Formats: sequence, C-alpha cells, structure tokens
Amino acid sequence: MNSIEFQMLQTLYEQDFCAWVEQTAELLQSHQWDTLDLEHLIEEVVDLGKSQQRALQSALRLVLSHLLKWKYQPERRSHSWQVTITRERLNLDELLQESPSLRRFLNDAEWLNTTYQRARREAIVETSLSEENFAIACPFAVDEILDLDFYPNAEE
Repeated sequence: MNSIEFQMLQTLYEQDFCAWVEQTAELLQSHQWDTLDLEHLIEEVVDLGKSQQRALQSALRLVLSHLLKWKYQPERRSHSWQVTITRERLNLDELLQESPSLRRFLNDAEWLNTTYQRARREAIVETSLSEENFAIACPFAVDEILDLDFYPNAEE
C-alpha cells in the first residue's frame, strides 16, 4: 500500500468511523493484509475487549445496587426493582455465555470490590440512607448475585 492510500484510511478513521469499519472489513475479507490500517485496527480490537468488560461491570453494578436497595429498604421494594434485577442478571448471563473468559473478573476480588463500591455509592444516593447502613464489603456471594431467584432479606 502506498502512503497516500494509508493516509486516506487513517483520515477515514478520524472522519467517518463507520466507513472505516466497512472498508476494513472489505480489506480483511479480500485478504489485503498490507492495505490494513493496523494501528487503528489493533486499537479497536483492544477496545472491543474493554467494551465487554464495561458491559459486565455495568450490569453487575445495577444488580448490586438494586440488591442493596432491596436489602436495606424493604418497605420500598417494588416490581420495578425486581424487573431491573432480573433483566440485568439475564444480561450478565448472556455476556458470560458469549464470553466465558469474562468470568475471571467475577473471581477477581479487587475488581468485584471496585464494582461493589460503585454500586454501594449509587444505592446510598438513591435511597438517601446513611452510608453506615450499607455493608462496607459486598454482602452477596457471586452465585447469589447471578441467581435469578435470590433476593436478600433485610435481616440477613
């Protein structure tokens, strides 16, 4: 590939990402390896992995924050909370089915704690309860978090 073609691909990446993706897919399908904008292609592949991790963390944070609200505000429990918990658990299940390697994050105590702390903060803000009401460490096991039938009792 000459430098003009390469510059055109890089410009396309900066100006029209969708067109760049289509062009890159065509180049990959036609095995034109020397024509690829490898720098940006590598960047996008790395971002795909990060995107999956963010999706996992987002769904997990929502489940955790709603489980906390369920546990610490039993008088406000609603069908809406139950729907959110179920939907996000199903999202977690889909993500883990599509990418089983994501499960390693659920086994990473530091990653899980970071996600829990964000969910805890969210629950504190949403409930207006004092932070002393909420457990410092995640009070739920991973199996409970993922279990479609698990809902904590207030006294647990």
